[in-house]
Order: sequence, then structure tokens, then C-alpha cells
Amino acid sequence: MVVIRELTTLAEMEEVQVIEHKVWGIPPIPTHQTLTAVKNGGIMIGAYDGDKMVGFSYGFPGFKDGKIYLCSHMLGIDAAYRSQGIGERLKWKQREIAIAKGYDRMHWTYDPLETRNGYLNLTKLNGICDTYIENCYGEMDDEFNKGLPSDRFEVHWYLKSPHVVEKHEPDISNPVPASTLTFNADGLPEFVPGTEETLTAPVYTVSVPKFFQELKAANFELARDWRMQTRVQFQRLFRAGYAAVRVKAYERHVDYFFVKKETLQLGGNA
Repeated sequence: MVVIRELTTLAEMEEVQVIEHKVWGIPPIPTHQTLTAVKNGGIMIGAYDGDKMVGFSYGFPGFKDGKIYLCSHMLGIDAAYRSQGIGERLKWKQREIAIAKGYDRMHWTYDPLETRNGYLNLTKLNGICDTYIENCYGEMDDEFNKGLPSDRFEVHWYLKSPHVVEKHEPDISNPVPASTLTFNADGLPEFVPGTEETLTAPVYTVSVPKFFQELKAANFELARDWRMQTRVQFQRLFRAGYAAVRVKAYERHVDYFFVKKETLQLGGNA
């Protein structure tokens, strides 16, 4: 059975470095930084199968617009242990410890075209997103990001809000497609823009490929087009006051669902 617990020692930070390298294949964060962070309001959590670390989550204090939050910077799981719910367990443990330390919000980023992450962040955890960051980390050389702008959704998790605590289900019935997709002669998904000139409906969807890394390997230019087209569509919805709240997966594509942020019960901290 995999056990989740908080990490505080130098030896544990060194174990995290091993997982970092396994997952991303890049030099890990120096232990002097992670150890200092956890001594000053940061949180490092490990997942263990017996004595073997198989995953971790790392966050440090953030401050923006007069508000303090936990910036949840990295979450990595050994490939042999993925799709077992460990990522979700790490996040809930992180929330528990964050609340004990006095936080009521958590922020983190992810690539909106990596839809497995979207499902965890929005559908499972009840995080929301109304912030899009273009080329957030600049050029990245790891296998997941190489070659494309590192655009990101910034997820906001309102830790003590009714939306999260009571696991509210937003009303996403009768959505209007803001964009859809079709499949070309090679069976690859192509972006199809919507026809809505003004955004006034209660609910919108944006369709994206379900397996973006496979698309990237098959047709890099088409993958780039998806990045640029969805960048415009997501930003348009966020400017109009909508937030991404759910991800629903189908056989070959995924739909993002957007509702007006003001309709969500975020505890007065939005």
C-alpha cells in the first residue's frame, strides 16, 4: 500500500531529486532550495511504497495582489505507479497540511493540452482556472514540452470554499461549443473554431485532442496549430469572465467546460 506523508529532512529532499530526474530527465531542484523552502512555509510530500519513494508534491509560499497562497510547483510520479490515484492523494494531503499552516488558497500551473492533468485538477479536485499564461516557462527541453511554447493554465484551488469542501457540481448542462474539432484523412484531430461572436451563454465547451503527445509525435505542425488556436480561444473566454471548471473525456477528444466565475461559491476569496 502506498503511504503519503510530509517530508522535512535533507535525506528526503535527496530522494525527491531521484524522482524528479526519472520523471522529467532534467537536473533536479537543489536540495538547499527545497529544504529552505520547507523550513519557511513550503510543503514537500512524498508517496512511498514501503521504503521506496514513488512520487512527490512540492509547494512554496506565494504572494500576489495582496494575497498569500501556496504555490504548488511540482508533482511527479514514477511511471510504474501512474493511474493509481496517487496524484489525487498527494494533492488532498497537500491541502490538509496547507490549511494547518494557515493557507486558504493554492495555485499551480499545467498544460491545458495535457488533458489527464486537467481532469485531475478541475474534475477531481474542484480547482478552477480563469488565468492563461503564454510561454510560462520559456523554452523547455524535456520530452513533454520540447519544441512548443510552454503555455499554461493557472489553477486556483480555494481550499476552504464550499466549492471544494462540499464538492459542488457546477451546472454544465446545455453547453454551447466555443470550438470543436474534426479528424482529417490521417485520423488526426484538427481545430474547428466556433461561430459565437459574443460570449453570453451560461456554459461553453472547448474541444481538444485527448492524446496530445501522440499528436505531437505524428504531426508536429498540427500540434503547434492546436497550441496557438486554443491559446486564443481560452484567453477569449477568460476575458469574458468565464472559468474552466470541468473536463469530460470521450474516446478521442476531451471537452473543457466553462461557466461564469461569479456563479461559483469560492468563499469570498476570488
